Amino acid sequence: MIKHLQDRVTLNNGVEMPGFGLGVYKVQDGRTVKEAVKIAIKHGYRSIDTASFYDNETGVGEAIRESGVARNELFITTKVWNDQQGYERTMQAFEDSMEKLGLEYLDLYLIHWPVKGLYKETWRAMEKLYKDGRVRAIGVSNFHQHHLEDLMRGSTVKPVIDQVEYHPHLTQQELHHYCKSKSIQLEAWSPLKRGGLIEDATLTEIGKKYGKSAAQIILRWDLQNDVITIPKSTKEERIIENAAIFDFSLTEGEMKQISSLNKNERSGSNPDSYDA
Repeated sequence: MIKHLQDRVTLNNGVEMPGFGLGVYKVQDGRTVKEAVKIAIKHGYRSIDTASFYDNETGVGEAIRESGVARNELFITTKVWNDQQGYERTMQAFEDSMEKLGLEYLDLYLIHWPVKGLYKETWRAMEKLYKDGRVRAIGVSNFHQHHLEDLMRGSTVKPVIDQVEYHPHLTQQELHHYCKSKSIQLEAWSPLKRGGLIEDATLTEIGKKYGKSAAQIILRWDLQNDVITIPKSTKEERIIENAAIFDFSLTEGEMKQISSLNKNERSGSNPDSYDA
């Protein structure tokens, strides 16, 4: 488990990735996303997660260049969207993302959703980008176990990450166990259930003991479960608050109490029924 904001997790290919970062889903391109990313980097964040679908890669790239932090200290993730999948389209989508980001290499490239009939060809393109040194690591997002098993059947590079919806109402324990058994790191998107858990009574009560918010309790629970987490915010005070989770530890009983809130309830789509 990471011990501070810039601490890193070693992925299955030896690349080290910060265990805590900033997500920028639904953050408007231009000044809004630029300021959020620059604020996060100023306060010690080193991992930024975007996607072609977010339509804010340009602003993220500008923020990186204006941050004053060396490129090799930052870890940048983007994703290939559904209508960009397939071998040739993925290769072009990567070039488009790199042009918008203004980067010479990418730290992590993910398949955004498992588009039936396409994701294996998408992965073949990503393997090529990885072997050519354009990307330091490749992984997936929103993949169930059966998607992962199918992907790895015949592939030459194992995904380093499966980024999925993960929070106390969707603990994904079976998937988490499977990923651990295959040395695939689980990463949480929407760790706060899009704000739907910040007033939860159990989390609020646990927070009172430590002088922390429900959001901070959830993010700490992520880390103690060895899950990388990337909460989204554009407000400086919230960006600072989200990362202020390294000065306390949840007890084993509290960890179980939080996990018992599971309802297998999603705020987003189920990958098995997602309409690409």
